[in-house]
Amino acid sequence: MWLRRGFFAWLIPAAVVLPVWLLVGWAVFDAGGWAFVWVLFLAMPSVFIGQLVLGLLARARGTVRAHRAVSWWDVAGFGLWHALIVSLGFFDQAWWAPVMVATLLVGVGLFWLQVWQLWREARPAAVYFRTDASSLRRPRVPAESASGLAEQDVFVIAETQDPLPRRD
Repeated sequence: MWLRRGFFAWLIPAAVVLPVWLLVGWAVFDAGGWAFVWVLFLAMPSVFIGQLVLGLLARARGTVRAHRAVSWWDVAGFGLWHALIVSLGFFDQAWWAPVMVATLLVGVGLFWLQVWQLWREARPAAVYFRTDASSLRRPRVPAESASGLAEQDVFVIAETQDPLPRRD
């Protein structure tokens, strides 16, 4: 449970930390001018927006908010995606392009995983089965009187005239 709660707490800060890591990785590993353009104008904004959207989709689920912990599917998906983003920051020419393709594919797959989990939890049948039976209110059955008829409250609403006449 501590791992799932850790990922829950990490989702929003990751939207800032991961793009900054790409910029730091570019500087530390001397990736070059074109890599700087890629990092500054494509990678940082897309990782920031992607992580923010995916993190908010995960936090939108009722079970995640209630337990303050993501699911194991989220741990696997976000863990793989974040590991691939961190590996992109090393800018090694030997494996950078395949890792970039894998990062994009995992990001798209993670988006659909979040949508699927949100849809699964939000449909009415799922909400009905997750409801505690003791919290359901049963209709009150009126008590029967000696005559055999149920006693019911009757409200009479009397109409009164408006004390001030209208001016047309």
